[in-house]
Amino acid sequence: MTDFEYLSITKHEEIAIVTIDRQKKLNALNTLLLKELEQGFARLSEDDELQGVILTGQGDRAFVAGADIEELADLDMQTGRRASEQGQRVFSLIEKFPRPVLAAINGYALGGGCELALACHLRIASTNAKFGFPEVSLGIIPGFGGTVRLSRVVGLGRAVEMVLTGDMISADRAESFGLVSSVVDLNDLMKESKKLLGRITRHSPLAIQKARQSLYFACNARMIEALNRETDLFGQLSGGEDVKEGVSAFLEKRKPIFKGE
Repeated sequence: MTDFEYLSITKHEEIAIVTIDRQKKLNALNTLLLKELEQGFARLSEDDELQGVILTGQGDRAFVAGADIEELADLDMQTGRRASEQGQRVFSLIEKFPRPVLAAINGYALGGGCELALACHLRIASTNAKFGFPEVSLGIIPGFGGTVRLSRVVGLGRAVEMVLTGDMISADRAESFGLVSSVVDLNDLMKESKKLLGRITRHSPLAIQKARQSLYFACNARMIEALNRETDLFGQLSGGEDVKEGVSAFLEKRKPIFKGE
């Protein structure tokens, strides 16, 4: 599977490694990359020999450093809703993937990157990884499922702190939050990811699939409503004056002046 611009997929025995490769933008998500993720995982779902997937970023700086800020600059209420719906659709596809998906987080996992990691079933971080939701600094909110999945993984209190402050946290703090299973040296990240996935894939594939479905059903009974509400709020903010100011300030490397509009 090499016919992607920003994605590569390789097989190592029964494990597929999906690598996001947009290093000049710190692997930031844009519309094309989201489409490629959707197509890539759709193809992998048809592989009957596949037992698990490792999702990672190319290089040693970023897993995914967020959404492409330049694309955010062009959003209005309608296109903002569509962007949120696309991200949620792709990440829900990953969450519902029939085999275990592990995020090997090799650097920045910010905004959409943290949302992508949360859509995976398991997460391991390298020591240099950083996590955060900086959307409020742009006058927007997480719109790819972050406000829903984060609180279910780390608890409401910590989720509120992360989303409302926009602060980054270290890999060690992410582990203490339960956001990642473990923190390892960057050079050992792929080895440890394969080891953890191997502890799962040695068991009955059907039992693993049904166990995961039961676990997710227990906490996702009202997830559709929550995701729809997130899309509504993301759309309401998109194209507003605060978003235009936040994005302009980011691109111009200055402090934003928000007016609550």
